[in-house]
Amino acid sequence: MFRIRRVHDDLLPANRRAIEAAKSILRAQLPGFAEEDVEALGERLRNPFMVRFHAWLLVAEDSRDRVRGFALILHDPDLQFAFLDAIASERGATGGGIGGGLYQRVREEAAASGCRAVFFECSPDSIPDALAEQGVELPAEELRQNRRRLRFYEAFGARPIEGTEFEASFDPSSPEPMPHLMVDPLGGPPPGRRFTRQAVRAILERRYGGRCPPGYVERVVASFRDDPVRVRAPARRTEESAAVTVGRRETMPLVVNDKHEIHHVRDRGYVESPVRISRILERLEPSGLFERIAPRQRSVRHIEAVHESQLVRYLERASREMEEGRSLYPYVFPVRNPDRLPRERSVLAGYYCIDTFTPIHRNSYRAAKRAVDCTLTAADEVLGGRAAAYSLVRPPGHHAERRSFGGFCYFNNAGVAAHYLSAHGRVAILDIDYHHGNGQQDLFWRRGDVLTVSIHGHPRFAYPYFAGFAEETGEGEGANANLNLPLPESVGGPQYRRALDKALAAVADFRPVVLVVALGLDTAKGDPTGTWSLLTADFERNGQRIGELDLPTLVVQEGGYRTRTLGANALAFFRGLAEAHPRLR
Repeated sequence: MFRIRRVHDDLLPANRRAIEAAKSILRAQLPGFAEEDVEALGERLRNPFMVRFHAWLLVAEDSRDRVRGFALILHDPDLQFAFLDAIASERGATGGGIGGGLYQRVREEAAASGCRAVFFECSPDSIPDALAEQGVELPAEELRQNRRRLRFYEAFGARPIEGTEFEASFDPSSPEPMPHLMVDPLGGPPPGRRFTRQAVRAILERRYGGRCPPGYVERVVASFRDDPVRVRAPARRTEESAAVTVGRRETMPLVVNDKHEIHHVRDRGYVESPVRISRILERLEPSGLFERIAPRQRSVRHIEAVHESQLVRYLERASREMEEGRSLYPYVFPVRNPDRLPRERSVLAGYYCIDTFTPIHRNSYRAAKRAVDCTLTAADEVLGGRAAAYSLVRPPGHHAERRSFGGFCYFNNAGVAAHYLSAHGRVAILDIDYHHGNGQQDLFWRRGDVLTVSIHGHPRFAYPYFAGFAEETGEGEGANANLNLPLPESVGGPQYRRALDKALAAVADFRPVVLVVALGLDTAKGDPTGTWSLLTADFERNGQRIGELDLPTLVVQEGGYRTRTLGANALAFFRGLAEAHPRLR
């Protein structure tokens, strides 16, 4: 079994490993490939100006994430064609469907990007008469391999173009068989002369740079006289290739807190309940957008990297010591004096908590710790090369600060993940909950490697009331790395999207390697904790805008308490994200 994914850049560790593996296969299987082109593979993915093509790298990985094969494609969106520069499997990996899977994915990517055809070169299966008269020969086994390769491509509808000088050597002093120019019209008719001439000129001038003399380029381009181009009949009778059907190719890992139900505060009016997860799951699981991934247990040191260990130890001990069925609510909030901590349990709770409605019970710590495990598991999926992953967890986390908890939040799931991901480059957190993400702001206030952006109800009327003002922009190395976009009490979809566009512009300017989205669904119309009126269609549009950033994206569930519309709004958001995200289309 293997999976095929597209590697967009060399910023994440999994992508760098995949690129190095593709280079090794390229050197071993296609030794004629110029070494400077092999070495520049990562840069070509990042820099479309290098050879004036957009480079795509597809890798086929086995269950252990080992690269078994790859395909490198050069795409010209203006001329609407793709050139398959290289495709190969590692030695010993042939016959397992890897080549066919990769080539089919090439066709799907090309069709999804609006290409009219895919061109590529294929070694000849016979010696032209002119060269045969000069005594040029190829080993019989090589010719047999070339014939098998041509039959492989014929099964997909690709054919050699005939009647041109593309197969003429540009160095007459060194006659050798030149490759066929193959064209795969993706299920359509053979392309026209003008289109093919433009594509051939681009291939010869850009892909091969100065290696093809200008006179040779002009002669070869002019030799395409048939309209449409004339393609060779298949070596054996085959069915006509059907047009490529472009469907969803990559799913999103979905990591669900399997211990969230133990965190159930049954007190009247407590809206952060287990039904929130089930309402979302019942709409997401049948959608085909997701692949369930089991959470993996992680060390508490990841939590202590952003939260004071004193807070972590208190929550663990207080939860363990609580009687079954009882909840501890803080009601006194002593001035923080680290030298004289309160002794009374309920008073000590107020030392660490910022409000009166985030209780501690026997399972608070266990559920909150598991939410962090889930979020780091999803983060690993993104680091492993997945385009997006979703951590569907409760309790939420974005109100938990370095030394305090509150707002239904105990540990800052998004903040822990952002710190974890920051070991690999810059990270941006986009908080789209109705309430300000004071936790992330506090955790990264003096850090410049993590951008924190929050769109929320203005703190003059919305929780947490003491943070989220526009003038709060960070300090020290974190100066201007915090952006607050507080909005008025009445907000609809269009007004919200104007703020979202500002937030996304800031994220794009920051150029992170990963985007963490703190997803709050409490911006919806009728949510008991908010005052805004976003509809299901608005969530889909917001997901589209975020997807268009084309960043590896980790989505972490935060608020959202109107259970009647929770699942529909979550599904709409992810449908929009998947439709617009280039790495998920």
